[in-house]
Amino acid sequence: MNYIISGRNIELTDALKDYARSKIGKVERFFEPSTEVHITFSVQKDRKIVETTIRYRGIVFRVEEENTDMYAALDRSSDILERQIRKNRTRLAKKMYDNPLKYEKMFSEDQQEKEEEYKLIKNKSFSLKPMDVEEALLQLNLVGHTFFVFVNVKNNKVNVVYRRKSGGYGILEPEE
Repeated sequence: MNYIISGRNIELTDALKDYARSKIGKVERFFEPSTEVHITFSVQKDRKIVETTIRYRGIVFRVEEENTDMYAALDRSSDILERQIRKNRTRLAKKMYDNPLKYEKMFSEDQQEKEEEYKLIKNKSFSLKPMDVEEALLQLNLVGHTFFVFVNVKNNKVNVVYRRKSGGYGILEPEE
């Protein structure tokens, strides 16, 4: 796997980079050698945050974990990443591998977790109103949800604004 390791508000040491490669390396067996892994370390006041993103054949695996210790956050994110793969192994096997049986054999019986069913609880329809981002943020706060879908007047495409866990807002825009 190709590791792209970066830091925000932190000076990365070789020891931290090596530890990241070894911890995230536990999931290498599921991916091709050319797969890129993006690991970002950041520090915000007393919070240490590790973001791990793997894009593989149209599937995105992403984990964001925070702790007071960077190494503990990395350990936890590695465990969560492996659990994501194990939990969804059948669906992923159909998409990622030509031979799903090979994928199933990668886990011993005690490692296999019960795959949960995805249940659609509610179906809601709404009209998309063209608006700018500021108006969408206002609407987001008025409805009290964590996200709001709208048509952006700048590019006439469907966008989503959302409230971030760390505070502030984000926007999702489709690629050109």
